Amino acid sequence: MTLAPIALSCGEPAGIGLELVQKAWSLLKDEMAFFLIGDPSHLAGDVPTIVISEASQAPAAMAQGLPVLAQTFLGDAVPGQPDPKNAEGVMRAIAVGTQLAMSGAASALCTAPIHKKALKDGCNFAFPGHTEYLAHLADVQRVVMMLASAQLRVVPATIHIPLRDVPTALTPAVLRETIAITAAGLTTQFGIASPRIAVAGLNPHAGEGGAMGREDMEIIAPTLAEMRTQGYDVVGPLPADTMFHAQARATYDAAVCMYHDQALIPIKTLDFDRGVNVTVGLPFIRTSPDHGTAFDIAGKGVANPSSMVEALRMAHRMALAKTQPHP
Repeated sequence: MTLAPIALSCGEPAGIGLELVQKAWSLLKDEMAFFLIGDPSHLAGDVPTIVISEASQAPAAMAQGLPVLAQTFLGDAVPGQPDPKNAEGVMRAIAVGTQLAMSGAASALCTAPIHKKALKDGCNFAFPGHTEYLAHLADVQRVVMMLASAQLRVVPATIHIPLRDVPTALTPAVLRETIAITAAGLTTQFGIASPRIAVAGLNPHAGEGGAMGREDMEIIAPTLAEMRTQGYDVVGPLPADTMFHAQARATYDAAVCMYHDQALIPIKTLDFDRGVNVTVGLPFIRTSPDHGTAFDIAGKGVANPSSMVEALRMAHRMALAKTQPHP
């Protein structure tokens, strides 16, 4: 089966995203087909570009240059200096990519990093972040953030909230939904027929029988027990300090963690440059490099394309897996 090309939204034009897209084309042009959604005038001239009018033209164009589904932006792209006049164009590029991925014209959506303040200043961006905007566009109530690499996949049950708020936010319903969405995504998007999920405890030593906190025994353990009766292969709550060495990682397909840093520290330690952000629970595949706009190095030609390359490769692998039947 021939896959549709991957759509790649441009992100913040003043950041490193466009530089990384051009580097990714140079590295991947013989490996897969993708196209940029953005303003061709924002691109540096050291990589050839081919303006296309529809996604289906991207595969044929890849050999000659970076295919660009052209959008007109109102501002210039000055490295390190985000222009709120570009906010509408950035949001439109994401929306176009979402529509193409949902329609099947694109096999996946890969997103370059955005700058939320520029979006808020330029067009009153009303979402906490990129992921929430995508969920809104797809009319999905709940998605989960997965960070994935060749060595580890992690999902935080709670994300961008203060640590003191985690115990209150960590309800059985939140945990149950996070695990269910993760399991479904591992099957439909990663091709894992019977996913194994390890679940971290909240407290040191997973609470040590209540001596270091009761959330593990009163919230996490009963929820996991209930889910096991429903057929989920889940283990835990496990002490987080012993979950991430190589022998432990071999026993599960993804780790669900209780808060942001509990999940992200292990994967960024193991594979800082190649971690990929995957949004699980959308009706299409979405990946993104696991870094921001990096205004301090924008325009200097020194940005490392590893995470962008891995985000495109992972989107491609996930799209291939999605075409396979699952028992």
